Amino acid sequence: MRRVVKLAMLGLAAGFTTACDPETVVKTEDIPTAGVRFIHAVPDTAAMDMRFIDMVENNAHFAIAYRANVVTANASPVSTFVSYKPTRAGSRHFRIFMNGNCGTTSCDQSYASTVVKDTTVDLVAGRNYTALLIGYANPTGPSRPAGAPTMRLVFQEENVPDPGTQVALRVINATEQAIDVRYYPDGGTAPAAATWAAIPAASISSYITAAPGNYFYNVRAAGAGTNLVATDARALLGAAATTVAPGPFDAIPGTSVAGSAVTGIVFPRSVAGSQAPNVTTPSISFVWDRRPPRPAGI
Repeated sequence: MRRVVKLAMLGLAAGFTTACDPETVVKTEDIPTAGVRFIHAVPDTAAMDMRFIDMVENNAHFAIAYRANVVTANASPVSTFVSYKPTRAGSRHFRIFMNGNCGTTSCDQSYASTVVKDTTVDLVAGRNYTALLIGYANPTGPSRPAGAPTMRLVFQEENVPDPGTQVALRVINATEQAIDVRYYPDGGTAPAAATWAAIPAASISSYITAAPGNYFYNVRAAGAGTNLVATDARALLGAAATTVAPGPFDAIPGTSVAGSAVTGIVFPRSVAGSQAPNVTTPSISFVWDRRPPRPAGI
C-alpha cells in the first residue's frame, strides 16, 4: 500500500493527473459549423460520395444514389438521404466521387476513385447550404432525351425566409424540360392556374407561403393539360412538437407545421441501362429546408 501511495504522489508531483482528479478541466474547441446537404439528381449514373477533403471530418455524404433513397409514407415520397450535416465553417474544399460501378451482384470499386466534381466553397457558421448535382453525366448517350442538359453543380446557401405562422413551399425542377406545378389542399383538386408556371429545366423556383395544412403537388409539362408525374403526391407533412411522454420532442418540419419550409424535387425518369436506380417515369419527392422554431419547454 505504501508503494502505491508513493507512486501516486510522484505522479502528481511530476504534473500528471489521474482519472479521479476533480480539479482537472479539459477544454474542447467550440467549432463554428454550417450545415451542408447533397442532392443527387443525375439520372444516368451510379451512387456518389460527397466529402470535404481539406480536413478529417465525420460529414461525408456516402453512397447517395439518384433520388437519394426515396421512401413513401402517408402518400408522401421523401428523399431520406438528403440531410444537413455539420461542417466546419470557412473556406472548404470538397469533392464528389463515384461510389462504385455496381451491378446487381457486385461492385467495381475502381470507379470509386473517379472525381465527378472538385471545388472550394465558403461556409458561414450557422447557415445551411445545398450541393445539387443536376443534369446528365452523358447527355448525348443512348436513351437520353433530346436536349438533355450537361451535368453541373449548383451550390447555394439556403437563405429561406421565415414564414412565421405559415409554411414556405418551392420546387426544384431536375428534369430536362420546363414544368408547371400546382399545389392544392387534401380533398381538393389541382387549380387551373399553375402555382409555379414554366419552371425552367434544371432550376429552382422561388418560395411561396401558405397556411399550414396537408397539400398535394400536381406536376405537368409547361402549358400541358395532362400530368407529367402520373400521380399527385402528398407533400412532406411533418409533426408538431410535443411534451407528452416519452417526449418532449421537437417538431418534425413539414407543411402541417408553421415555420417550416419544404421543397418538392421533380426528377426525370432514369436512363434505361445506366447504373441509376430504375425509375421508368418522372417522379417527385420532398425534403425540408427549414425547421420550425423550437417552442418553450421543448
